[in-house]
Amino acid sequence: MQEPIYLDYNATTPVHFSVVEAMRPFVECFSGNPSSAHAFGFRLRAAMEHARGQIAGLIAADPDEIVFTSCGSEANNLALKGLAFAHAGNRRHIVISAVEHPAIVKSAEFLRRHGFGVTVVPVDRHGRVDPQAVREAVTDRTLLVSIIHGQNEIGTLQPLPAIAAVAHERGALVHTDAAQTVGKVPVNVRDLGADLLSIAGNKFYAPKGAGALYVRRGVQIEPLIHGGGHERGLRAGTENVACAVALGRAAELAIDRLGLYASHVRPLRDRLHDAIVAALPNTVLNGHPHERLPNTLSMSFPGVDSMELLTRIRERVACSTGCGCHAGKSAASLTLLAIGRDPDLATAALRLSLGVETTSVEVDEAASVLASTVPILTTAAARES
Repeated sequence: MQEPIYLDYNATTPVHFSVVEAMRPFVECFSGNPSSAHAFGFRLRAAMEHARGQIAGLIAADPDEIVFTSCGSEANNLALKGLAFAHAGNRRHIVISAVEHPAIVKSAEFLRRHGFGVTVVPVDRHGRVDPQAVREAVTDRTLLVSIIHGQNEIGTLQPLPAIAAVAHERGALVHTDAAQTVGKVPVNVRDLGADLLSIAGNKFYAPKGAGALYVRRGVQIEPLIHGGGHERGLRAGTENVACAVALGRAAELAIDRLGLYASHVRPLRDRLHDAIVAALPNTVLNGHPHERLPNTLSMSFPGVDSMELLTRIRERVACSTGCGCHAGKSAASLTLLAIGRDPDLATAALRLSLGVETTSVEVDEAASVLASTVPILTTAAARES
């Protein structure tokens, strides 16, 4: 049986063969503990520090500003909770946007239960945060402003430098969840104005279970995992050297392949969009038309339930909805509701996300599958109503 066309790269990317080869010796051969004071430990420690430098190079940071984590969600939790626990004084207020990843939303809810104020700033119809809205939300009590860099569902990119400037004016720190942008668009922590930045390796060809948090030198955070002095005392536990090495190699690879997202992936994404609209002219684009991830296409299909559509096509096209499921039907995407979509359109969206490996043949076939399937579902829905 032929494999479905894979258009779910925002969920996870395959592990690149060179990343597998880089980590293989640390799985198969190299024993020891990187904290040990002997040859085996020294060898592993050197590999960890080399990987730290590779990751730092991808985001224009310094190696000692990189903390290894297990994933982007852990990095987000460490950023928000770690900062809050380290600064339990007068600044007990954080600001997030209405389109954050659940790891940020749930962390903010946790902090709210522990006495922090949380302000959620709205987004416009494209999913962008207005820096002026941040200015109005930030007070002298604000500790942190956390705004996602590239939205995982609709792909919209945020004007982070302007947001950071507003936050810094009032003495607040800035965190960004950059899980979807690192490796796809240029990310420079200094240019963005980020004090903390989260990375997820499985979004740019590293294995699942490999992540990192950038912590600007001088920013104090409290560890969530206590124990030994690993990761400069910020994350206890014997290090996963193989995943750290894999993340480093993936970062190096991402630097080399970054241009492909502009020259290859974006044109294919736009080709897919154009083909769908040509066949299904009532389809609605979700997200900013230009300022969004080069590989991401979120589209609502009026009159269609997204879970039902996904079920119909999943053996031919592998993609995602932005919705939950309730009683066999889609629950409205919170992101789409936040940008002003009505509930019908907010339950009718698919996210199609491309990778470097995606081909024009795959894009054309995916568009054809949707063009033939959506009318069947809209006709059935019309009969039921």
